[in-house]
Amino acid sequence: MNKRLSPVFIELTQDAILKAFWYKPSLRFFLQQHRIKDSALAQWHTDQTKRDFVAWLWPQLVKSDHGHDAILNMAQSLADMRHFPDLERKEDTKIRIPEAKQAVARLREQVERINETIRETMDTKNRRKAALEEMSTRLAAQQSIEKLQSQLENITPQLGTQEGGYTFERWFYDLAIFFELDARTGYKSDGRQIDGAITIEGTTFLLETKFTNEPVGSPDIDTFMAKIESKADNTMGLFISMSGFSEGAKRTASKQRTPMLLLDYGHIYNLILRGVMTLPQVVSRIKRHASQTGSSYLGASEF
Repeated sequence: MNKRLSPVFIELTQDAILKAFWYKPSLRFFLQQHRIKDSALAQWHTDQTKRDFVAWLWPQLVKSDHGHDAILNMAQSLADMRHFPDLERKEDTKIRIPEAKQAVARLREQVERINETIRETMDTKNRRKAALEEMSTRLAAQQSIEKLQSQLENITPQLGTQEGGYTFERWFYDLAIFFELDARTGYKSDGRQIDGAITIEGTTFLLETKFTNEPVGSPDIDTFMAKIESKADNTMGLFISMSGFSEGAKRTASKQRTPMLLLDYGHIYNLILRGVMTLPQVVSRIKRHASQTGSSYLGASEF
């Protein structure tokens, strides 16, 4: 606790502790539970009353922040008290218990105010911490997005080459990993080359990447469709072409309950790398469009 307690609060706590405990062993045990040092308790002489000892102890506690913390902890424990076993053994219990309840009730009101202030302070700190963490995450993400964009721009001169195709395939895998998707690099299945796979919202997408100079045509769509249809029913395909798709390819990929979605440079540059949408959001949007219209392609400008 950074803020020191008010004199009124300290006095109310002192009054409540004296009225809640009658016997020395009970009070000593309470003080020990609230981390009052043994060296301080050793100053309590056998012939000294609990009132005199507390009158000595309290000024020692108010000298330091640690002492204020101890008083606050004791006050919070006292505020929770509903029964007073120490006083139930007294002959004048009918007088002592109401006095203790009244003292604790006055203290409880002050404790609740302090607890509310502490909660508000913690909420403010937590909100500030969350905001800083979000800002840090966004900054790191932006830096990573910029890195991925720089990498893609560096391989652009290789467009249309076999080496460029392999590099782009690996780049798209890195993009999927950046968005924390369950991703797999290229592999062979039944003798057919699969450029990779990702899982989004429970759906597995086989990947086909093209880094060619010309738009993808219908023959490539047919070949990829055969790979998709040979897999389980919940498997779909994601065809990524940096040079886009011919109109014939779009028509070939589109059919009722089409299992294939088409992604081009517009989605990558204008939406994903600019931070407008994430890769999973883009794929989900195209998938929703396909389920509603049967069309595998939805241009970035149509989002």
